[in-house]
This record gives sequence, structure tokens and C-alpha cells, in this order.
Amino acid sequence: MIITNRMWDRYIERLRNVNQKAAQEVSRYLSTHEWWTNNATKKAAVEYCYAIATKYGEAAAAAACDFYDVVADVWAQQFVPPAEPAATATYGEVATAFYGTAKTGNPDVMAEAIGRLVKMAGVDTTLKNGMRDGAQFAWIPRGDTCAFCIALASRGWQNISKRALKNGHAEHVHANCDCTYAVRWSADQNVAGYDVELYEDLYYNSDPGGKPAKKINAMRRYFYQENKDKINAQKRSAYAKRKERESSQAEEMDV
Repeated sequence: MIITNRMWDRYIERLRNVNQKAAQEVSRYLSTHEWWTNNATKKAAVEYCYAIATKYGEAAAAAACDFYDVVADVWAQQFVPPAEPAATATYGEVATAFYGTAKTGNPDVMAEAIGRLVKMAGVDTTLKNGMRDGAQFAWIPRGDTCAFCIALASRGWQNISKRALKNGHAEHVHANCDCTYAVRWSADQNVAGYDVELYEDLYYNSDPGGKPAKKINAMRRYFYQENKDKINAQKRSAYAKRKERESSQAEEMDV
């Protein structure tokens, strides 16, 4: 019993679109408003980010509910009530994300932090409903996958317990990746392409005998060598955009 690539990719695409729209709206607002001017403008920016995190967080949770219900109807071996959406980010969580990245002065970085909160609502929805219904969970890599996501994927399918949550939220949620959790109810169920033996090999052989942090760093070095041209091009583009933005802000202050 397999969730096909087409089915999983459609679900991931829906989540990605929600996260990207949220980040784009936040970035657009921060790029067109002088949010850094004083406490009032910063507060207004936080309130805007909170509204975006709520709106799109609800959309991410709804997408997770829809997919969960489809999978449960086919895979669950007992009656499973409809999935319940997880709560979206609180005002305090949004403010922490905003001020934690405000020092960068980069609207894209700040927008990514809000996008992470949006994604978290969907991931929380999957985990909390799976815990309610006695399901197992696994971290499913997709697309450009970082070393940390490979390490999570290497853990395979596990029973869901409260340890999977920290302060009421799923851990290890990244803004810029398509990796997320899937759930199942028996050992013959899986997501197409999820090869735990491959991820175990990548993780455990990256630095044999090393501690988890060293294994992850070894994988990062490997992935960097494999993709360094692409990574460096992305860094140069981001740096150029930041300098252009700083120059524009300086010109506005001189007017």
C-alpha cells in the first residue's frame, strides 16, 4: 500500500504554494513600508505578519487535514474521525520570529521566518491527528534536501508520542524545503520514494563512529561539494539583492 509520487507531490505542491504566498506577501509589505522607523511602524509590521501567519496557517492546516483524511480512509484499520486543524502561530510566536530576524534588515529572511510558522501549522496538524489516532510517522524528504532532513529521514517510521512535539509544536520545521511528515497505520504502508535504508546509509556512513552533529556536518560538506556552484550562485544573488536594498533605503533617508 503506497502513497504514489503523484499523490504526494500534489500534496507537497499545495503546501508549498501556501507557504510561498505567505512569504511573498510579507516580503512585499516589508519592502514597501519603512517598518524599521520606530516602535509604531514595527508594531504595525508585526500585526501584518500575524494576520498573514493566521490566514495562510489556516490554509496549510486545512491542506494537511484534507490529505490526512484521504490517507486515513484507505489505510486506517479502525474508524478515524475527521482530522482537526492545529492552531496557527500565536501573536507572541510571530513577534519572536519578526524581531529575531529584523536585525538582518532583509525582508526575504524575515518573510522566511513567517513562512516557517505557516508550514508549522500544517506539520502540527499531521502529527497531532496521528498521535490522536495511534498512527506512526516518518519525515519524508523531497526536492533539495538538507543534511538535517536526511538525518531525520534515517530514523524511519516511529510511533508518535509527545516527544515528537516541543512546546506544543513539531520540531525541525524548515521554511525552505518540501520535506514534511507522513503517517501510516501498518508496516506495509509507505510513501513512494521514501527509502529509509538509503537515508540510513547516507547518515551512518557519513562519519562512522561520529556523534550526530559530526555526521550531519559531514553530510553538509558532501552536499556542498556536490552543489557548490548552485549554492554560491544563490549566495551571490542574495548578497546583490541585499546591497541594492540597502542602497535604496539610504537614498530614501537622504531625501
